[in-house]
Amino acid sequence: MDINRQKSAPVYEALERFRKQRVVPFDVPGHKRGRGNPELVTLLGDKCVGLDVNSMKPLDNLCHPVSVILDAEQLAADAFGTSHAYFMVGGTTSAVQSMILTACKAGDKIILPRNVHRSAINALVLCGAEPVYVNPEVDNHIGIALGMEISQVKEAVLKNPDAKAVFVNNPTYYGICSDLKAIVELAHEHGMLVLVDEAHGTHLYFHEDLPMSAMEAGADMAAISMHKSGGSLTQSSILLLGPDVNTCYVEQIINLTQTTSASYLLLSSLDITRRNLALRGRESFEKVKNMAEYARSEINSIGGFYAYGKELVNGNSIYDFDVTKLSVYTRDIGLTGIEVYDLLRDEYDIQIEFGDIGNILAYISIGDRMQDIERLVGALEDIKRLYSKPKSSLHNSEYITPIVAATPQAAFYADKELMPIRETAGHICGEFVMCYPPGIPILAPGETITKEIIDYILYAKEKGCSMQGPEDGTLERLNVLK
Repeated sequence: MDINRQKSAPVYEALERFRKQRVVPFDVPGHKRGRGNPELVTLLGDKCVGLDVNSMKPLDNLCHPVSVILDAEQLAADAFGTSHAYFMVGGTTSAVQSMILTACKAGDKIILPRNVHRSAINALVLCGAEPVYVNPEVDNHIGIALGMEISQVKEAVLKNPDAKAVFVNNPTYYGICSDLKAIVELAHEHGMLVLVDEAHGTHLYFHEDLPMSAMEAGADMAAISMHKSGGSLTQSSILLLGPDVNTCYVEQIINLTQTTSASYLLLSSLDITRRNLALRGRESFEKVKNMAEYARSEINSIGGFYAYGKELVNGNSIYDFDVTKLSVYTRDIGLTGIEVYDLLRDEYDIQIEFGDIGNILAYISIGDRMQDIERLVGALEDIKRLYSKPKSSLHNSEYITPIVAATPQAAFYADKELMPIRETAGHICGEFVMCYPPGIPILAPGETITKEIIDYILYAKEKGCSMQGPEDGTLERLNVLK
């Protein structure tokens, strides 16, 4: 990485030059630097609204960058140690879908774990590819899905030699990492691309004591959420490419779904954040790592909670662990994760990332402070003292292995009927059902509905998880194939 070059922020600098020119706008957006929408100016401020501008020659164009955006993307590629980088303003969802649409066409096979984000399965609906699932092990205590075991990946590769790609989510929301380097070597030996959903791994590129990043492992493509651990504005992400991917084709794929009206607020936030991480990333993530480890130790000293970490590593299904992730198992105090999540927000004014059936995740990043960590630890100690219940073993697992009966695309577009959810066991699901976050489908189109899955969905709903996906928002009924 060229540190001197990394001090530049081409998009941001071009916007600053443009702002000083006081150009008269006879283009979009129609608010005309905020003059047409004073309430927006009151909310966001003059500078922010004044920089919400349209693509033009001095500012380049995201659909076909030739100047400042291209320069900024090349700096991003250098910062992340790879060949090419593309700014994405549709979130990491758009980057994940661009990866899959690049690798797969209708009828192609792709090997992937079933505990992927909904964006990956949505991509299969769009392109008609056939999923070959490597079902992860589940930790019997904390109930979370683990990483992709290399033996299972090898079995899937040998049984499906015509598969086009292996897709890996690494690290998972909970911090679990697979043996990415071994997966890459195996896939490449069999002529398959490796695509990595690295939404929760932006920081891996900027500290040597964190798990191996996708590009260091030799992956072909990786989707990173700069707005998560990196610190850019929400919805801004980057798609990274290795040296052996056809960039011209990737650019065509991106432009199938990428907006032609990219927000310069998002683009400049990517540019500035890349510069910040390149210049100060290591010291920032050293601080994050230390805060998370301190919080983990303090929470475990409370008793009843289990903030898990490196001790889980087994060299296989948990090849490594991202210690910046503060994932905490809550069921030993008789409360589900979502119940603890609600208590933290409603009683203590603490907003964590998510709570599910068995766990909570407090997302610690470059903007956190030690006093905030102390407040979280104190609140959890209070919750244990005031709200503990008898321990229950019901529905501990976050992941139920699905039975796939049809491809996501075939099921999504098939003729369907709404049925009372309790009567759907044995039928094939025609829509998504998920708790969001984390956005990992409990059911996806094409999967057989079982009594265990129905019980889990209703239990999650009863406990207060935000259920998304079904046509019937009450979850009284589900769409099944006729």
